[in-house]
Parts: sequence; C-alpha cells; structure tokens
Amino acid sequence: MGYRGRNIQPGAAMTNNGISYRDAGVDIDAGNALVERIKPAAASTARSGVMDALGGFGALFDPKAAGYDDPVLVAATDGVGTKLRIAIDTGHLDGVGQDLVAMCVNDLVCQGAEPLFFLDYFATGKLSVDEGARVVEGIARGCKGAGCALIGGETAEMPGMYHDGDFDLAGFAVGAMQRGTALPAGVQAGDVLLGLASDGVHSNGYSLVRKVAERAGLGWDAAAPFTEGSLGQALLVPTRLYVKPALAAVRAGGVHALAHITGGGITENLPRVLPKGLGADIDLGAWSLPPVFAWLAETGGINQSEMLKTFNSGIGLILSVAADRADAISQLLADQGETVYRLGHVSEGDGVRYTGQLA
Repeated sequence: MGYRGRNIQPGAAMTNNGISYRDAGVDIDAGNALVERIKPAAASTARSGVMDALGGFGALFDPKAAGYDDPVLVAATDGVGTKLRIAIDTGHLDGVGQDLVAMCVNDLVCQGAEPLFFLDYFATGKLSVDEGARVVEGIARGCKGAGCALIGGETAEMPGMYHDGDFDLAGFAVGAMQRGTALPAGVQAGDVLLGLASDGVHSNGYSLVRKVAERAGLGWDAAAPFTEGSLGQALLVPTRLYVKPALAAVRAGGVHALAHITGGGITENLPRVLPKGLGADIDLGAWSLPPVFAWLAETGGINQSEMLKTFNSGIGLILSVAADRADAISQLLADQGETVYRLGHVSEGDGVRYTGQLA
C-alpha cells in the first residue's frame, strides 16, 4: 500500500502581494519529501483489510477482509504528553512514535478489540524532514508491533504556533470485535488480578517527572541515578505494546476485563472495568517497584498514594480472569514474553484497597 491521505497543512494563506507559502514559513517541498521518505515504513505495516484508495483524501479499510463477519468498531485517540519535551530537548525521537501507538492500541484491546488501522497527526512550526521521518518511522514500528496498519496521517506546518524545534503528536486507532464479544464482561468477586510489567514510566506523569529532575538539579544528559546511560534516554524508554499477548489471552478464554494503567495509575484505572459494587484487593508486595519509580518517589518525596494514582508503578496492564483460568492465562502470557504478577483479586465493595508497601 502507499501512504495516502497525508497532506501538508499550511499555516498562512497566500495574499496578493506576491509572497509565497515559503515566505510565510511553510515549506511544501519539505512536506512532499517527508511523504516520500516515510512511504516504505508505512507500507511495511500493511495487513488484511487495507484497501486501495481511489483519491488522496482518505484511506479505506474493509473489516470483512480482516476476518469479521459482524464487526463492531472501536476507536481511541491519545497523545504522548510532556514526554515529548524530553524527546525534543535531547533529540532522541525514535521511540515517541511507539509511545503514540501504544497509548491508543493498549486502550483498544481493553475493550476486547483487535487494532486494525492507525492514523497520526504531526504538528510543528518548521518541518524538519529528518525529525519528522524518525517520528513517523517509530509510529510504523509501533503499528507493526501491534499488528495494525498505518494507513494515513497529517503533517501540519504552522509557523507562529510552535517554538523552533517543537512539535506535537496525536494518534487515532480503530479496531474491531465480533458483535457480542465486548469487554469487560462477566467480572465477579473472586476473579484473579494478573499484572503485566511495564517498561518504565510509559507516557504518563511526565510533568511530575520533569519537576523531580529539576528539583534534583539534573539535566537530561546527566547520568541516570537508577540505571545505565543518561537520564533522558532512561526516561524515554517507549511504552510497552500489550496488544498481541492480551488478545491471545482473551481468545484463550477466561479473561473478563483488562485495564490499561495510564494516567491515574492503578487507583483510578482498575475501577473503570469493575462493575458497580465490586472493587479490588491488591497486594503491593506482589511485585518490586522498578528503580525509576523508586528514584522518583525518593527524590520527589512522593508518597505511596500519589505514586499509585499518578504512575503505573511497574504494572502496565491488569487482567481480571476467572480463578480457574488464572494459572493457564499466566503461563500463556509468560510464553508471550510478558512478566506476570498475581496482584490480588476482585472483591465486594467499590474502589481499590491496598495491603503492604511499594518496595
């Protein structure tokens, strides 16, 4: 497939005094060069269901060709947040594309949906073809990791809206499920809660992360206090993609709900998939707090309650599974490359109740 639907959006209108878009700060040629460079990356994400578009203003997808007889579509949108500030300041741009994809598709799978296709929106004041391509190539890698097609996007070059070198990203994912298979479904007291390890901070809480680094007097090029390499690099580890192992678990049977642990942490995200009247009992000793979070808590003086409702604290996805399927699902997820923790269980009463301490 070709990479269709991507246009350069000019930030100023042509006037009749003879100036050009380039004079106004919009480089159409750079936009065209970006499209040509990223075509192979987008093409590498092709999957069943992608259709040729007759025009250049949209991209088509056929859910029947993707294997769905009676599909229900599910859509999600998100961004990367102020993690982008670190990426821009350090020039390490290759991972934020995966962040963008993961923040959308990890939400889709929580509804029981398979991600089908993805579109991105890249906005900047002055387009750098190299930087734009590195970001979109990262998006393509994320799409391949999630099994969805990158079928289009938009580049907006808007001088006067962004400082030099700055840009912003938004992503849009669409998935599908067979009618009648939506999650959550069947959650009950006694369900076992399985947690999948995160790959660090993922893409939430970075305004607080940046404040902690500022308080510590550390620049992004300083040695990371909790791991090898620079602080900036350590904080830019991409958000983990949970789509394929999560779908495998759902299809194996026994999974009643999934919660993507993003902004709001476990405290606010897990209750979103629990029926009224049911809550969760979580043993904080079931996993070890990853070093990056221990550093954030100690350096920032962040208490346990704040950690658990701001960051993922080492758990990126939680599954509520039937008790008699917990061992089998745990093994399946481990075979898929996930680190699995038995966190606790669903119980009567609203909210999340913690025992033990993050350590």
